[in-house]
Amino acid sequence: MTISDTTEGREAVALLERSRGAVQPELRSALDTLPGAVRRVALYHFGWEHADGSPAAAGAGKAIRPALVLASCRALGGDPARALRAAAAVELAHNFSLLHDDVIDEDATRRHRPTAWTVFGTADAIVAGDAMLALALRLLAEDGDPRSVAASARLAACVIELCAGQQADCAFEELSPEEVTLDDCLGMATAKTGALLGASCALGALYADAGEEEVRAMDAFGREAGLAFQLIDDLMGIWGDPARTGKSVGADLCARKKSLPVVAALASGTAAAEELASLYRGPMGASAAARAADAVERAGGRDWAQLQAADRMSRALGELSRAVPDLDAAGDLLSLAEFVTRRGC
Repeated sequence: MTISDTTEGREAVALLERSRGAVQPELRSALDTLPGAVRRVALYHFGWEHADGSPAAAGAGKAIRPALVLASCRALGGDPARALRAAAAVELAHNFSLLHDDVIDEDATRRHRPTAWTVFGTADAIVAGDAMLALALRLLAEDGDPRSVAASARLAACVIELCAGQQADCAFEELSPEEVTLDDCLGMATAKTGALLGASCALGALYADAGEEEVRAMDAFGREAGLAFQLIDDLMGIWGDPARTGKSVGADLCARKKSLPVVAALASGTAAAEELASLYRGPMGASAAARAADAVERAGGRDWAQLQAADRMSRALGELSRAVPDLDAAGDLLSLAEFVTRRGC
C-alpha cells in the first residue's frame, strides 16, 4: 500500500487537486504572455501541449509548492484567493529550476515524458526556464497587494539560495567521495530544496498578514519539511519505482551524485563504505549502480535517511506550532507534509 492509498493520502491528493485547479488559470494566463517559441517549450514542460503544439494532458506535476502557499495562508486565517498569484509565482520559479536541472543532469525523462531539452534542444530549454523565473517575479511585481513587495524580495532571495545549492550539488560531482561531508550535503539540500518550500510557506503567511515572527516560523517549517522531502526523494532516486518516479533506476548513482543516503553511507567507516567509495571512483554503469545501491544499504545510508526524514518532520512540526499554536487550523499543511515525506515509503 502506498501513502496515496491511505485516508490521509487521499485527503492530501484531493487537496493537491483543488490547489492545482485554483492556481492553473493563473499559470496558464501567465504562460500565455510568453513569446511563441518560448511559450511552446514552457507549455510542453508543464504537460499541457505535445511537442508539435497540439493539446496534451500529461500532467503538470503535483503542485506541492503552490498548495503550501495556499494552505499556509489558510492556516494563519487568511483568504487563499488573495495568494493565488504568489502560488503561481512559486510554481513558475520551481519549474525554472526543473528545466535547468534537467539540462545540468542530462535527465532524459520527467513526469514520464522526454524532458524539454531532449525535444527542443538545450538552448531553448534554458531560455524557457529563464523566462519562467522572470515571469514569476513579474506576477508579484504587478500584483496590487501591499504584501507583494516583501513577497518578491523573499522569492528572489530564495532563488539565489536555490542556485547556490544547485552549484554545490554540481561541484560535489567533481569531488572524490572523501571530500564531501555530511554537513556539506545537508547544507546543499537545505538550499536546493528546503529554501523554496520555506519560501512557499512564508509567502502564504505574508498574504495572511502574519507578523514577522510567524513568517519566520513558517519559513523554518517549510525548510525542515523540505529537507525531509529531499531525504525521501534521494531514497527514491536509488530505490524508487520508475513507474512512480518517471526516472530510470539508479540514475543518481550513475551520475555519481553525492546524495544524502550516499554521503551518510560513505561516512559510516564500514567495509561497505569503502566498497561504495571504490565504485564511485570507477565507471558507473547499471551493474555498478546496482552494487552501489546495495553498498549504501549495507553501510546504513538507507536507514539513516529514513530516520533523518522523521526527525526533520518532528522539527518542522515544532516550527509550525510557533506560528499556528492550534494545529487543528493547520490540517491542510499537516496533510501535505505527511504526503510528501511518506510518498517513497
